[in-house]
Amino acid sequence: MTESAAYEALGDDVYRAGPLTVGPWSPEHQHAGPPSALIARAIERAAAPHGLTHIGRLTVNLLRPLPVGDCRIELRSDQIGRGAGHFSGRLSAQGKEVALFTALAQREQDLPVPDATPGHPPPTLRAPAESQPVAMSFGLDFGYARLMENRLAAGAYFKGPCAVWFRLRHPLIEGEAPSPYSRVAVAADSGNGVSAALDFSKYVFVNCDLTVNLFRRPVGEWICLEARSWFGGNSCGLAESALYDEVGLLGRATQSLSVRARG
Repeated sequence: MTESAAYEALGDDVYRAGPLTVGPWSPEHQHAGPPSALIARAIERAAAPHGLTHIGRLTVNLLRPLPVGDCRIELRSDQIGRGAGHFSGRLSAQGKEVALFTALAQREQDLPVPDATPGHPPPTLRAPAESQPVAMSFGLDFGYARLMENRLAAGAYFKGPCAVWFRLRHPLIEGEAPSPYSRVAVAADSGNGVSAALDFSKYVFVNCDLTVNLFRRPVGEWICLEARSWFGGNSCGLAESALYDEVGLLGRATQSLSVRARG
């Protein structure tokens, strides 16, 4: 498979992950951002016929490393109500479940926020055009770093709290423009990476899950993670990211971390 897109759609909810999905931990495993985006896309498509056009929450539980290659999404509608719907499903590869997911989709309608409401309008960050281009490579060459374009809005890469803009350089799926929610999901899983405070050469800090909460529809191609990581001294940690587009704050993402020393 060429590097023209992250995935090739094979039909029957089966997708072929290509080199652009590879993460920094192993050349045989995907970064969790692209499959999370694939899941977000599936939920959007399942929810839209019910008039549920906003994905308010997505939780992806990562059961085991996601191999590069063919994977399948199975999705079900758990409950569809007047204003919201609940969905769940699984992602499988090589005959095994690799991720379980749940999501909340909501119905949208115009409801202006009154002037002088506390916290409104939401805060903004330095625009991508005003931010410094950076490479998310850990000094390594891996597919996800080639899939995404990055710009540093605040802080320093891999040295604790920072704010980094993300934009897809290539489509998520061959021949298809990425959706707004896919753009958020493919970036949101990188919070623990960009805000890394531990030495990458000495520690592994893999996230076991990803939860994204959004209070409005994302706008545009750029998504920013204002991220930081916390460590409990017990081989556990938490990464949290405030999520922005060029309009301003739109939600948050959290990741539970499993931390260990290399070797």
